[in-house]
Amino acid sequence: MAPRQDSEQDTVRMQDITDDEDLNSVIRDHSERLTAQLHAQAESMFPPDAAKEMRKFTSGEAAALLGVNDSYLRKLHLDGKGPSPEVTSGNRRHYSVHDLHELRVLLEKTARKPGDYLPGRRLAPEGSENKYLDHLQVIGVMNFKGGSGKTTSSAHLAQRLALLGYRVLAIDLDPQASFTALHGVQPEFDLPDGGTLYDAIRYDDPVPITDVIRPTYIPGLDLIPGNLELMEFEHETPRALAQGNAGLFFFRVKDALSQVDDNYDVVVIDCPPQLGFLTMSALSAATGVLVTIHPEMLDVMSMSQFLRMTADLMDVIAESGADMKHDWMRYLLTRYEPTDAPQNRIVAFLRTMYGEKVLNAPMLKSTAISDAGLTKQTLYEVDRSAFTRATYDRALESLNAVNDEIAALIQKTWGR
Repeated sequence: MAPRQDSEQDTVRMQDITDDEDLNSVIRDHSERLTAQLHAQAESMFPPDAAKEMRKFTSGEAAALLGVNDSYLRKLHLDGKGPSPEVTSGNRRHYSVHDLHELRVLLEKTARKPGDYLPGRRLAPEGSENKYLDHLQVIGVMNFKGGSGKTTSSAHLAQRLALLGYRVLAIDLDPQASFTALHGVQPEFDLPDGGTLYDAIRYDDPVPITDVIRPTYIPGLDLIPGNLELMEFEHETPRALAQGNAGLFFFRVKDALSQVDDNYDVVVIDCPPQLGFLTMSALSAATGVLVTIHPEMLDVMSMSQFLRMTADLMDVIAESGADMKHDWMRYLLTRYEPTDAPQNRIVAFLRTMYGEKVLNAPMLKSTAISDAGLTKQTLYEVDRSAFTRATYDRALESLNAVNDEIAALIQKTWGR
């Protein structure tokens, strides 16, 4: 009797859908309703035009970002040099991100050596073949296991580098587009007609990459957003290969970036959580590779498979004529809990095995980072008063340590 009852129950479940509407209609309806709610949430959070803005920084925060003393910033203000900060009733100064950029330009003019305040690529001498002495840094952030902190790491890295004075292009190659949402773009609402990197790397009528680059609310940080349209590249590449029209498909991201090589110092690519054609093309364009690792055994086992597959794919690409040499590769420990004994054993194991390939600074697990994400913001965007001081400071110190270590890698690559 039990099998017959189960079958009857299954029939009832099916009728719950088929009698009312088919599954496709249900999914489409849920998608449209969710999109509308997310857009309404954005409008309520960022009125009047639903556009995000970066918060203002205290004089202490501004001084730390610029690498000067707070007293020196005050002197510049009193002397009427540089932008005028917002002064509160308590005589506290607050600087916008645009103020910070103007101050960097001003301070660079009197710097002891070039690059103290604008740390990007150095101009080559007149008559040189290239505009810059230093080559563009393209950082691919990757792992094919969800929850490894890949998007969180990418977003905070791109923003930190821009706040430090680098010219940064951030590319969301993940069709899930969480990186895009963090920067105030709702893919399903704001990108109905494309506007992702797919438009610049597609096989039929690609557009110039400049057509899909948009400025963000942070000076020096531009964005190429992502959405589900990126999956078209995964579907079209096998067909193009079969027809002999794909050419060296893995150069498509690199060739697109070459169109704007002189416009940026660093490109940060948030890769999809899979080893598909998009990831392979991004890997071919990268000069540095950052692999995120959550120090749990299942994640480490997954990473083992990821590394094996990546090595095999890189061999195939290299045999096709690509130069797969990179300036650096590092592992970033994410969502790390120092009081978790099993995690500490795995961290010690990874450091013993890979040595300096593991970044010294881990990204700590923090409610401040996850809570900021609930409002589609990074920790750099939310105000310290939104959290307990100790929680915020601990998370921010962790993020800055990670991102500044990567910035030091960039500088070392450039021979500084």
